[in-house]
Amino acid sequence: MQRDYTSLRIVVAEDELEVRSYFETVLRCQGYAVDTAQDGDEVLGYLQDGNGESSVQAVLLAFRMAGKDGLSVLREIRSFDKRLPVIMISADGSPHEALEARRAGATDLLVKPVNHEDLSKAVAKVVEGALPSAAVAIRRLPLNSKGTFFGANPRMREIETLATQIGSSEATVLIQGETGSGKEMLARHLHSVSRRANRPFLKLNCAALPSELVESELFGYEKGAFTGAFQKKSGMFEIADGGTILLDEIGDMDFKLQAKLLQVLQDSEFQRVGGKETIHVDVRVIAATHADLEGGIAKKTFREDLFYRLNVINLRLPPLRERKDDILGLAEIFLQKHSTPGTPAPVLTAPLQRALINHSWPGNIRELENVIRKFIVLGNASLIISELQERAMRSASSKQNGVLPVPPSASAAPASPILEQVTKAKEEAESEAIKAALNATHWNRKQAAALLKIDYKALLYKMKKLGLEDAVPISAASKRKISSESDASFIIRYETRM
Repeated sequence: MQRDYTSLRIVVAEDELEVRSYFETVLRCQGYAVDTAQDGDEVLGYLQDGNGESSVQAVLLAFRMAGKDGLSVLREIRSFDKRLPVIMISADGSPHEALEARRAGATDLLVKPVNHEDLSKAVAKVVEGALPSAAVAIRRLPLNSKGTFFGANPRMREIETLATQIGSSEATVLIQGETGSGKEMLARHLHSVSRRANRPFLKLNCAALPSELVESELFGYEKGAFTGAFQKKSGMFEIADGGTILLDEIGDMDFKLQAKLLQVLQDSEFQRVGGKETIHVDVRVIAATHADLEGGIAKKTFREDLFYRLNVINLRLPPLRERKDDILGLAEIFLQKHSTPGTPAPVLTAPLQRALINHSWPGNIRELENVIRKFIVLGNASLIISELQERAMRSASSKQNGVLPVPPSASAAPASPILEQVTKAKEEAESEAIKAALNATHWNRKQAAALLKIDYKALLYKMKKLGLEDAVPISAASKRKISSESDASFIIRYETRM
């Protein structure tokens, strides 16, 4: 049973960032307010703030941390608080450590790797045992045993049932649905119910990076494979060995790169960029997209053989406008997720609830989450209702006219060629700055990026955008000098932020 502990504060003390973030995420999903600490002094500071009284209800404490070790911190805690629940986290779980923890006053002991179920049960047990039954209001959260929300919608309940079967299999899954409809949430749930749950889950958005960077991210590269490859790098397929990779927006993957992905799916092997060694991996692939892949096949932008390899099991998520009965449950989750710890979340008034249910949510769950975050900040239900009504009016006007409504002054003015000239001039200036930096470094792109004071990957992206990838270096006589290093770096940094 999931419960609301938003008034309860848990301190997670762990010096490994990934482990600390994992514990924090699991506990926040269970409704706890969480503070994190990376050393013993931080823990003691949390416990003794506010006139010497602690507002913390439990502590997760790693045995080994920088500075004071966990046992020393536990003994200090027990010197001023005998009843506070403290769960020790051991890396090896040796009988000696267990005995020392018990003698020092630990309430419980968990051994790494700690899965989310054991963590949730251990914390709930010590919290319930430490507090009187009337100390906190208890109510059910609309989450399943894995901390995932599926809701009451019949289609979503069907998907939840299917997920248990699908998760335990090794089949490749293709998740389709509109942007913001919860495709990543479903992929993570499938991973959590699989035999790979304790192995890595990695995500790559195929639309967010240029194709050459997608390839190096997925498959890694050898030292010297290209300019700037100063050492060998493992790709996501190697790192996720034994686990799961989510390829988000697979419909935007470069056509040539799709062939290499197909090889991995068929043979479970690949070669790094610039490498000859064949690497074997055991990775489950889940793909997600909002695009029409069958339409992409017809347009020759998506490989038909890859589509059938990915489409072993197909799950289509309904948009939020078709899940009206789930809107309030999701809104409640987002209220708990984003409210400031120790501060009561604002109440969803009856008029606001009706407005949320009646809205069409073109941005789906992501749009709903942003509206709830705004409601938490402003605390004004009437303002949120008015904004939703204005969005609905703009959407209706757009559908009626076939275009987005614009202010009268803007619609009366013809498109100005001045803006086009400004854009063109900016691109030309940027192109010249990059060429000058490349010429100054004999086309060493790593050094050019340093000269321009931008990220190396950003430079590669800019070169591709401006058509400079295959440009022939300019002769020394025709080189154009950068007027000043600061001017060039400003142009590039400004455009990178756009």
